[in-house]
Amino acid sequence: MRWIIALMVWLTGAAAQAEDVKLAVTTSFQNSGLSDILLPAIAADTGVNVQLLVVGTGQAIRLGEAGDVDAILVHARSAEEAFVAMGYGTHRREIMYNDFVIIGPSDDPAGIAAAQSAQMALGAIADIGAAFVSRGDDSGTHKKELDLWAQSDGVPTAPWYREVGAGMGAALNTAAGLNAYILADRASWLNFGNKADLALLYAGDPALFNQYAFLPVSPVRHPHVKNDAALRLEAWLTSARAGQLIDTYQIDGQQVFTFNATE
Repeated sequence: MRWIIALMVWLTGAAAQAEDVKLAVTTSFQNSGLSDILLPAIAADTGVNVQLLVVGTGQAIRLGEAGDVDAILVHARSAEEAFVAMGYGTHRREIMYNDFVIIGPSDDPAGIAAAQSAQMALGAIADIGAAFVSRGDDSGTHKKELDLWAQSDGVPTAPWYREVGAGMGAALNTAAGLNAYILADRASWLNFGNKADLALLYAGDPALFNQYAFLPVSPVRHPHVKNDAALRLEAWLTSARAGQLIDTYQIDGQQVFTFNATE
């Protein structure tokens, strides 16, 4: 009888410790399928139930600034550093990385597969006015794309350049429908089911490095946020347990993220 009472007390205590945390994440993180692996493990190990708000990086940062979430997981370093510098976030913690890739028609009319850099690849697309789909949503992917255009010789202009104002999956669907070029993160591309006649044409430039970071929202700026639970989540995301799950997650036999957090 006593062991039953003890078990009930333990279960009651475990339930009391369970806590919901609102985490704004990029659409690319969600599209990769990794969240389906991590969230159940987080809940089991820590009692933290992560509620995802899936948006572009720009919108995730705005949610953090407004105190509408407890933390953000995004991939645009300059915007992240500004978020912390302005007092909206307590700090920035790197978790994992993958890379951006350029997808396009399998016959590659702009010949970008032979380009010597990502900037030259975009320049070649602009030279012939090949159809290019931009997310156009202030996401981390969109920010990277604009940065690459700024460093290229090409100028993105209508009608061949089309901004869709949508997440990674929707933008890839548009590119598939138009048989157009697009910048995507590798994980979203591998997990994308409607590839049509598109193919991965260009990758490997160091400029396409894609770092993901975790930023807790400041409890000084927003006293209502669940900072303690966010820090528990961060501790798990930077643990060896998280690293093992991240590094072993594969799509079609390919590792798509590399854990690089330090405990």
